[in-house]
Amino acid sequence: MEAFINIDALCAQRQIWNLSSTSDLNLIVKEGSVVPRKGQAPKREVMEDPIYKDKVVTKLINMVMLDGKRGVSQKIVYKAFDMIEERTEEDPKEVFFKALNNIMPVLEVKARRVGGATYQVPIEVRPERRQTLGLRWLVKYSRGRGENTMSERLAKEILDASNNTGASVKKKEDTHKMAEANKAFATFRW
Repeated sequence: MEAFINIDALCAQRQIWNLSSTSDLNLIVKEGSVVPRKGQAPKREVMEDPIYKDKVVTKLINMVMLDGKRGVSQKIVYKAFDMIEERTEEDPKEVFFKALNNIMPVLEVKARRVGGATYQVPIEVRPERRQTLGLRWLVKYSRGRGENTMSERLAKEILDASNNTGASVKKKEDTHKMAEANKAFATFRW
């Protein structure tokens, strides 16, 4: 069934179908749509970026992007990778993945209500969420830095994270400390 329905054609058909009101027409349109009402929406695969041919770099570009300006975001990320290559004389993609591995959390806490009390229960983080949190923290803390351009901020944060320093690595350590402090409540995990 087609997901796109021509409303004008349906309005013209309204006289033929003997519909009394537009609400009857809305029922027909709603029945024909393919929006899932229960469960999660299916995950969409991202395409590889044009230069490094990697999906994780594309996810980084998407995280940096504001107001749908992908071209600006690509320039920022690629310029940051060029700066990393100048400073370290290593492959910037390898430095980025090293930084991402240093940022990605293994444990986090989730609030669970048990018998009227709320406990912070430590849970392991799924691999997709680990990557998403790592990218999110990398971009968030690079935006908060003091350098002049976003590409400089991103490059410095990636370099700091690859050396196990910086705000995004501190965020991961704080998350792990919180999970360690609440490991007594691990029995409430389900």
